[in-house]
Amino acid sequence: MNDLSKPNRSGFTLVELLVVIAIIGVLVGLLLPAVQAAREAARRMSCSNNFKQIGLAFHNYHAAYDQLPMHMGGTNRGGGANWFSNPDRGTNRLSLSVLVGLTPFFEQQAIWEQISNPNTVDLSTPGVPRAIPWPAMGPTPTDEDNTVGAGTNTRNTAYQPWMTEIATLRCPSDPGTGLPAMGRTNYGACLGDAVQFHDQGPYTNGTLNVLATTPGIRGSGRGVFVSRMKTGFRDVLDGTANTIMAGEFSTDLGDRAITTFIRSINNFTTVQLNPKACRANIDPARPKFWMPGLTPAVAANLGRGYRWASGAAPFTVVNTILPPNSELCLAFSATGNGMCPPSSRHQGGAHVLMTDGAVKFITDSIEAGNSSSPSVATTAGALQAGVQSPYGLWGALGTKASSEVISGF
Repeated sequence: MNDLSKPNRSGFTLVELLVVIAIIGVLVGLLLPAVQAAREAARRMSCSNNFKQIGLAFHNYHAAYDQLPMHMGGTNRGGGANWFSNPDRGTNRLSLSVLVGLTPFFEQQAIWEQISNPNTVDLSTPGVPRAIPWPAMGPTPTDEDNTVGAGTNTRNTAYQPWMTEIATLRCPSDPGTGLPAMGRTNYGACLGDAVQFHDQGPYTNGTLNVLATTPGIRGSGRGVFVSRMKTGFRDVLDGTANTIMAGEFSTDLGDRAITTFIRSINNFTTVQLNPKACRANIDPARPKFWMPGLTPAVAANLGRGYRWASGAAPFTVVNTILPPNSELCLAFSATGNGMCPPSSRHQGGAHVLMTDGAVKFITDSIEAGNSSSPSVATTAGALQAGVQSPYGLWGALGTKASSEVISGF
């Protein structure tokens, strides 16, 4: 047969095949970062939507009760006893976050029913009802023992509502989950641009202190929420669209990150007079982390955002002193007060909830004035009540009635 009559057969050469594989590899390499960016954009949008639901809950709560939920509110026995150390733990000792009262307003009626009524569910003895019920509004949202009546000695981690993780309170970009936390949250109340008495409000050892503490917290309580005091929209004289009501923050992953792992100073005055008091402990080689070798200032179960029901500073508080994603620096650990800037796992900033319900993304580079300035306090050397915020635009956004003009954010 003549070779010219054979059919022509075409195919890829080895070189052509390698070129095609290389092109595909380049395209995949370009596509994967875009896919990751799209996923993060979706998570960030979901986080923003969660915050909008919380903002709507605040407004519905205010419509129902003509006030906002109290920060560090709840139940206490009153009287002369020191209910911070009293062994009778039949109350939550005015330690709840604003999120507890909001639960029925963001579709968590079931957990609200568990909280607002006496409850016999004990996680330490599954299936066995608690002999003496947990009190209505729950025990303190801590991991301490709750002793109510003879024969009952159960840690508060056995109280189911405080251990429940609520999806609306979690940012999808935050990978933190599980122990040693109780129920985590990524959102908390904004207390403004000062810190004095924010750990106790107008109380001293559980007793209302009209002569000493009350004037101090009235001066430093410049945010929408003030510890253990009622507030409402009528108090926001600077305008609800110009005042931050709540902020986002990351939860601790146990990695000594400056935004989630507490550095503690055993002196309230030091923190009030110097917001950068902990900055010397940051690792200069890795500025997102504390120096290696530092002795942990707090227990492992006291990380940022670890207790959604607690009003204590590291768990559900933000303030507008240091800009977003700055260090978490407190006086006297989790029971004190100090620098609680917003933070997030998003790139370059964090979400805040304005008092009118709008959610905005604030960048780390927001104009924040003099971050070394003392805050408002009754301490010698501090600023007097009523002054303009020394923390620039960022501080002005946290104050509710300082007559500061807000623009350009």
